[in-house]
Amino acid sequence: MLAHFHLPQALEGAEAKWRGSVGGIVDAPIDKVWTIVSETKRLPEWMPMVERCNDLEGDEGVPGYVRLVSGFMFPQQDGERSWIKERLVSMDFTSHSYAYKMEASNVGLDGSVNTLRLVDYGDDSTLVNWSFEINPLEGASEDNLMDYLGFLYKSCINRIEGAIEAASKKFE
Repeated sequence: MLAHFHLPQALEGAEAKWRGSVGGIVDAPIDKVWTIVSETKRLPEWMPMVERCNDLEGDEGVPGYVRLVSGFMFPQQDGERSWIKERLVSMDFTSHSYAYKMEASNVGLDGSVNTLRLVDYGDDSTLVNWSFEINPLEGASEDNLMDYLGFLYKSCINRIEGAIEAASKKFE
């Protein structure tokens, strides 16, 4: 598992962020991986904790697009589903990367930014790198939260190959 966690670096005039990243190799060409990971409606195919993803405003793939993701990403004390309203900050089809900012949620990660970047790893394989930056959470352990997010996102990366195979069987 490729996991890199960094101590926050204080920026002048800005609050320090907690940062982490996780990566993995998917045994599929970059274009097939991009097709799965770049379409909002396909999130439940490779994110096991996501049940629904709905468009709220804007056009998918265009910065400013807003979606509502719900499911069991973060266990809630009342047993309710987690929900996160995310705004697309950037989408680069050429470099196979995008970033979403969590604008509102019931999980305490408002203001967090997740960036997904694909790299052609040769031999029809793709490196998936998922980095995340969150505002420090009062009462939370940075190490524990970064470990949990790394585990969560790594489990998603590990499911991409299966999602590609399942999608190709639908069209056979």
